[in-house]
Amino acid sequence: MLSDQERVSVISEALPYIRKFRGETFVIKYGGASMTNARLKQKVIEDIALLHYVGVRPVLVHGGGPEINQMLGKLNIPAQFKDGMRVTDKQTMEIVEMVLAGKIQKELVGLLNAAGTKAIGLTGRDAGLLKAKKLNTENFDWGFTGEIESISPEILELLTKENYIPIISSIAWGEDGEAYNINADLMAAEIAISLKAKKLILLTDTPGILNDKNDKSTLINKMNIPEMKKLIDAGIIAGGMIPKTLSAIDSLERGVGSVHILDGTFEHVILLETFTQAGVGTMLSSE
Repeated sequence: MLSDQERVSVISEALPYIRKFRGETFVIKYGGASMTNARLKQKVIEDIALLHYVGVRPVLVHGGGPEINQMLGKLNIPAQFKDGMRVTDKQTMEIVEMVLAGKIQKELVGLLNAAGTKAIGLTGRDAGLLKAKKLNTENFDWGFTGEIESISPEILELLTKENYIPIISSIAWGEDGEAYNINADLMAAEIAISLKAKKLILLTDTPGILNDKNDKSTLINKMNIPEMKKLIDAGIIAGGMIPKTLSAIDSLERGVGSVHILDGTFEHVILLETFTQAGVGTMLSSE
């Protein structure tokens, strides 16, 4: 247990960061195992609520891979992935939409409202927020996995200005009227860029970017864009970490202040990264 002096020290350390980030927008991508653990989920909610209370403008983008896979398993529908991204046929898209917008989003809205904030759920269809088209790569059919064509962030700017916390499911709509499943990391990056966010925070199931994926002690605390590209080319960054890193590079090149890859299974990881000198996870920057 912390002594009184240690408690004061913790608060004092946070004060300059509270001043620095007041009024700034943080886009937080929430996904992975921490979404299926009730205790961890509550800690994430507490972190987001505290950010809100001290004047940060959080925008939450959520995935739900584990819960989607669980539902697909119950229905005997195989989950398909390529290069760390879900391949989405028509049947899978129906499950994705049901789980993300019908279950997970509603729960997150309820939890944040119970924490005393004003949260509101959105998808790409709402106010024309996100327009998408079918992901198209040579000689491969991604089905209803999409890529973002355009974003109209006015609704998000309006909501955050009025002290609401937008919670956005990683679903967009195309001109053909179809729903498209969007990789949540890539969606969070596009939203962060459009809002000129100070930080893009990606919660994942690993401590950050590792030199050796089997050794957590090889965590890389800070990286710049050339270093990220080098690790991708070397195959050290692979699988599901590829879309996270590519979204980070795109965000930094287009004006986002910094990107943080954090372990969502670690309690209060968002607060530790935001309000302490040492920080946690991997911080990615343009320089």
